[in-house]
Amino acid sequence: MPPGHSVVRGSAAQNSRDKTLLKEIARSPHQKIKVAVTDIDGILRGKYLHKDKFLAAAEAGFGFCNVVFGWDSADVCYDNGRYTGWHTGYPDAQVRIDPATRREIPWDQEIPFFLGDFVDAEERPLDVCPRQLLKRVLDRARQAGYAARCGVEFEWFNFKETPQSLAAKGYVDPQPLTPGMFGYSILRSSLNQPYFAALMDQLRDFGIPLEGLHTETGPGVTEAAIAYTDALEAADRAVLFKTAVKEIAYRHGILASFMAKWNAALPGSGGHFHLSLWDAAGEKS
Repeated sequence: MPPGHSVVRGSAAQNSRDKTLLKEIARSPHQKIKVAVTDIDGILRGKYLHKDKFLAAAEAGFGFCNVVFGWDSADVCYDNGRYTGWHTGYPDAQVRIDPATRREIPWDQEIPFFLGDFVDAEERPLDVCPRQLLKRVLDRARQAGYAARCGVEFEWFNFKETPQSLAAKGYVDPQPLTPGMFGYSILRSSLNQPYFAALMDQLRDFGIPLEGLHTETGPGVTEAAIAYTDALEAADRAVLFKTAVKEIAYRHGILASFMAKWNAALPGSGGHFHLSLWDAAGEKS
């Protein structure tokens, strides 16, 4: 079964699936597994775990510094946070791995990858965890008789830069991957065919199938439409997509950025969310 959430968590079928999955991981030749969580800004934060540590964490959870709910995207700590801060000492919070999120990373030796959810000391969903918040909203929708589905599109900028070269420029005047305004350009996608092909193929293999990929209007701008699915899986795909694109781009000498606007004289970039509610009979509401 591909990554997703079609099996009810806590059900007999899900528990059996989880046990089978752990046995597969134990038998696999991989000695490391990558795990990740979303921080307060929806940014993916993660680490490698040794296989033995992962198998233990899959049963009992593992600690992850709760500073991810007390700083911004540049790791600058907030001075007015209530959940965590210098007043708490930024202790670890407990994370529960969600086996249903298993993927293999095509550009990292096919190692297994999992997302996790934060819980409190009583094993209840942690309110500040974005994924737990979405689960709570979706549960309210289910109680009202609805299932939510979502499709996401993202636009982003691509530059012929590295983190080092951009820092050396003072983060000013990055060189776009291609010059000019060429929305839906066949030529520009052909010019950078290895990169475009890697995005389509490796994202698919990572459980993020794309419905479409094309250049947008603006120097080095690209847009992708992610295949729609249930809302939780769509959110997982969205946060994984941004990180995956950046990782794939690095391997092609490209720096990808999802910032809204880097040049006042050029179009910005953003995203689109297509949401729908479905009733118990599988009909649109």
